[in-house]
Amino acid sequence: MFESAELGHRLSKDVYAEIEPKLRTDLLDAQFSLLDNKYFATVILINGIDGAGRGETVNLLNEWMDPRHIEVHAFDQPTDEELERPFLWRFWRALPPKGKIGILFGNWYSDSIGDRAFGRIKKAHLDQRLSDLNRFEAMLTAEGVLLVKFWFHLSRPAQKKRLKALEANPDTRWRVREADWHYYDEYDRYREVAEHVLRRTSTGIAPWVIVDGTDPQYRAVHVGRTLLDRLQRRIEFVRKGFRPRQTAAPLTAAPDERNLLNALILDQPMDKKEYDAQLEKLQGRLALALRDEAFKKRSLVLVFEGMDAAGKGGAIRRVTEALDARQYSLVPIAAPTDEEAAQPYLWRFWRRLPRRGKVTIFDRSWYGRVLVERVEGFCSEADWMRAYTEINDFEDQLVSAGAIVVKLWLSVSSEEQLRRFKAREEASFKRYKITSDDWRNREKWPLYEPAVCDMIDRTSTENAGWTLVEADNKYYARVKILRVLVDKIETALKK
Repeated sequence: MFESAELGHRLSKDVYAEIEPKLRTDLLDAQFSLLDNKYFATVILINGIDGAGRGETVNLLNEWMDPRHIEVHAFDQPTDEELERPFLWRFWRALPPKGKIGILFGNWYSDSIGDRAFGRIKKAHLDQRLSDLNRFEAMLTAEGVLLVKFWFHLSRPAQKKRLKALEANPDTRWRVREADWHYYDEYDRYREVAEHVLRRTSTGIAPWVIVDGTDPQYRAVHVGRTLLDRLQRRIEFVRKGFRPRQTAAPLTAAPDERNLLNALILDQPMDKKEYDAQLEKLQGRLALALRDEAFKKRSLVLVFEGMDAAGKGGAIRRVTEALDARQYSLVPIAAPTDEEAAQPYLWRFWRRLPRRGKVTIFDRSWYGRVLVERVEGFCSEADWMRAYTEINDFEDQLVSAGAIVVKLWLSVSSEEQLRRFKAREEASFKRYKITSDDWRNREKWPLYEPAVCDMIDRTSTENAGWTLVEADNKYYARVKILRVLVDKIETALKK
């Protein structure tokens, strides 16, 4: 895989001097075209052998283009805050918005290669992570991100020569660390793992570009031309209105029209006296569970979804009454802001994930893509169809990082919803809760029902299953939610 990058490619200074001015001009033109039109975000991954010119290349790109519109992130060992979240959390936070270029130096591949090369993880663990990364990158590209992956390579003799030359020069001696020589000693093992990683993750949508790092002139031109070509091709592609071909398998309704929602008995019995007794008991259990020493190593992600006027707000308040205000955050989800719309769909949810010992409650969530965006036509069929897998991957990562994920769907009958709508209109202090959108959504009930059923069937997993809540009786619904929540937390803390 690295044979061509060990040929000793070179460019003379005269040839380089001839190429450089036009290349820089063209790169600037492409950068400002991207910035002015906000066509897409560009993510450049910088990886490779120590001494192969990765840092110099990052500096060069900042010199050749306008650095005000380039976001450079250099990742070292994860901080305590980062270790308390899923592996990809810190990289999600570094993604650039549409129109910008992000350079990630030391990215999601660096830890993976190093961990395997130095025996910190087994090959099976590495391969699982690579599969996860392939799906992650497929999601980014499907969201429109231009992903350019550079691997800077040196042969073992060339690496040794490079490190010695840097050490010999008083002006560059500081750039050689003890760790660099450690990597040199493990060169063969590191190269073997790197070759395996690149082979597994060089895909049609995000291929690796291997750069011979021996000669700085050659390296600069190779990187510059590659980036320019990718930018120009994608800009032209977008200008013509083309989109990658996406197809989606059809979803077919059950022939007998029986489904998860219409099979529910929505009006479950419970009076105020029983409700008050159960409420106090369950809130007490919830408070104790979240103060348990074992919960300091976990987190809770609580998702509320449901039909309009199903009682999500009231149920959330009964949950938060049992919590320390310093322990939880409530995230209401509405239409994305301009900042959020400039990022991949899941970005705004990744950035709100809780630390260990904390709780995040989502009042509506990432399921909007397979519900409102599907029904309203805000995204293509292919977009919401691939979202099922992307959501499952997301939640699997949450659970793997120690999060307890609880998902609740509150369901009411059409008759009960109508009664609650009218009650809100009649009460001055509740009038703000009812909008024209609520009435419009009600008319689309026949479209939302199959969307909800598909969502539950396709995203109720062993790690993050759905709980359906019969919500015509608010007392019953609130008690059931608290009981399910407490049971799931207590069970998780015993593992």
